Amino acid sequence: MSDAYLAIARKWRPRTLEEMAGQTHVTRTLGNALQSGRLHHAFLFTGARGVGQTTAALAFARALNCAEGSSLTPCGKCAPCLEIPNGNSPDVIEVDGASNNSVEDVRDLRDGVRYLPTSGRDKIYIIDEVHLLSKGAVNALLKTLEEPPPHVKFLFATTEVNQSPETILSRVQRFDFKRIPQPVVGERLRLICDAEGVQISEAGLRMIARAGEGSMRDSQSLLDQVISFGGTTPTDAQVADILGLVDRRMLYDMLEGLLGGDGPRCLDAIAAVYESGYEMGQFTSELLELVRDTALVALSPKAARHMDCPAEERERLGKLAAGVPAEQLARTFHVLLEVHDQVARASRPRMVLEMAVARLVAIRPAEPLGHLVERLADLERRLRGGGAAPARPRGREPGDDPEGERRG
Repeated sequence: MSDAYLAIARKWRPRTLEEMAGQTHVTRTLGNALQSGRLHHAFLFTGARGVGQTTAALAFARALNCAEGSSLTPCGKCAPCLEIPNGNSPDVIEVDGASNNSVEDVRDLRDGVRYLPTSGRDKIYIIDEVHLLSKGAVNALLKTLEEPPPHVKFLFATTEVNQSPETILSRVQRFDFKRIPQPVVGERLRLICDAEGVQISEAGLRMIARAGEGSMRDSQSLLDQVISFGGTTPTDAQVADILGLVDRRMLYDMLEGLLGGDGPRCLDAIAAVYESGYEMGQFTSELLELVRDTALVALSPKAARHMDCPAEERERLGKLAAGVPAEQLARTFHVLLEVHDQVARASRPRMVLEMAVARLVAIRPAEPLGHLVERLADLERRLRGGGAAPARPRGREPGDDPEGERRG
């Protein structure tokens, strides 16, 4: 019988702090603490889902309890190094804050704190989703958290730091994990694909990384889905299909129609999206991103570094942006943003989007104020320089006598 399949997100989960991608500010600080020996007794790792909080807690526990000494690069051969990643270490206790949030659960934890570690130097408690602990559980934990035995470390992880009790936040060293940049996610996905013998284009990996929205775990799960759907050689079309992404041709048809005032082309694009079965909300979301990229290109060539699209697409957007007033791009974005919210709630989203086309295409864009001032100044110069100026009422002179005029 073959071994059970292990999901990519689990198989490629980093085992050391050095292997973690996109969180250098956290791993460097923890590494310096390990090297100097200035280790706090309680840490809080917080951030969006899938950016590495629990992974960092396990890797840090491994670094603390390595038999060869606390190090950013544990040996990977001793019992703690082998047991901790697999959840088999008797000295590393993982607690789910969602299901172990009662006072009784914390009392059990508190009773176990006084016992020395079995094989490692520290007894480490990893409490995931700490914000879900009940108020009574938090109160029961506070004394132990503030003055734990010297052999105990607490590692907390949460995705909702704003809901975490202040009494816990004041007793821990806090580390905020950032969303992982798309290029960093793409590099890690490429490394995984090369090791797994999977051939996906750079455009396909870029789509997966963008859909992951800064979460490495979500991106790896999406990669798993793509491989299940398209095999070891999925095409870009298959990647877009499994991710539910809209065909780029439809997006560009819509964008070019909006910027060029071509209403029929916009309506044709909306019809194509509807007939292809795409969600209108997904279409408006991707269209918003495309309008934003166009505005960045129009703003400055240097703004391209803030865009996640290939060079040929940036060149195409640059041609589209040429001659389009910045005010028109801003107005298009704001109308589409309003429509995107309406589409999510509407029972007939196609109709809502078609009416937005009427607003953006049928109504002539307002002329920039600077152009109007310039035209008025030019008209004034022409009136003063040549031709008869239009008659104007003569102002009253000091010698004028209106009363005499009436008497005459």
